[in-house]
Amino acid sequence: MQIPLPPVLLSDDLVAVAAAYANGTREPVSPRDAATVVLVRPGPDGTGGSDGPEAYYLRRQLSMDFAAGMAVFPGGGVDPRDFDTEVAWAGPAPSAWAARLGCDEETARALVCAAVRETFEESGVLLAGPSEHEVVADTTAEDWEADRVALESRTLSLSDFLVRRGLVLRTDLLGVWDAWLTPVFEPKRYRTWFFVATLPEGQRTRDVSSESSSVLWLATGEAADRADRGELAMMPPTYLTSMEVASFVTPEAVLAEAATRSVEMFTPTVEPLGDGFTLSMPDRLRPLVAERRS
Repeated sequence: MQIPLPPVLLSDDLVAVAAAYANGTREPVSPRDAATVVLVRPGPDGTGGSDGPEAYYLRRQLSMDFAAGMAVFPGGGVDPRDFDTEVAWAGPAPSAWAARLGCDEETARALVCAAVRETFEESGVLLAGPSEHEVVADTTAEDWEADRVALESRTLSLSDFLVRRGLVLRTDLLGVWDAWLTPVFEPKRYRTWFFVATLPEGQRTRDVSSESSSVLWLATGEAADRADRGELAMMPPTYLTSMEVASFVTPEAVLAEAATRSVEMFTPTVEPLGDGFTLSMPDRLRPLVAERRS
């Protein structure tokens, strides 16, 4: 299934539905908090060139009730146990994350934990180490896989997993990128904070997520190109994020940019486009989209 990419004219029916939510005729669904991680690595030449760094994409199972068949970054909803204050923690304090994520401290802690947990569950990559200066070098052995499956099934908490392994969460390996709230007219909604991280040295991604039908590393610019050609289905936030990350040559440049960012939740709304209407996007992305469409 191909999702029309921004900016695109909305159907009259969808515009009418959006108007019903806007005027209070319909009540929007309460969103769930979620975290997603743009996991990046250099391209084959050691950089990313004009196509930007490579990112890890998962194609969601067609049976999923949200974003079925879409190419997405690793991530998912915040679990109640992500709020555990006993999680071994290294890097910026939750209060610092709260200031940059635009949320309260409790939510910030849970979002960072969810970002690390979901990345491990969906790619096998673990942003944790024996100390605040180290990171796990390999997570491909059978015992690591058993722990990953236990985390995914919720029979093991992130806190217990880290204690058992003698590890601390390396929150300093994450960067802040963006925040998107699903439009009010969608039947299933998420407040999703986008993080970025570089693939740790020695670690390898694996096709392990039960929610995906396939995975691939792809230059972010090429991913956006494939979406333009209708070869790779993406939701607009994934497409726009891929396009923006592609404007940076190396993973280091992406992380340097992320270090400067604080985010506000952006909710797409209906806005005029020619003789019709489209969904809005963050103002900073409009020049990049215009350049791509020119």
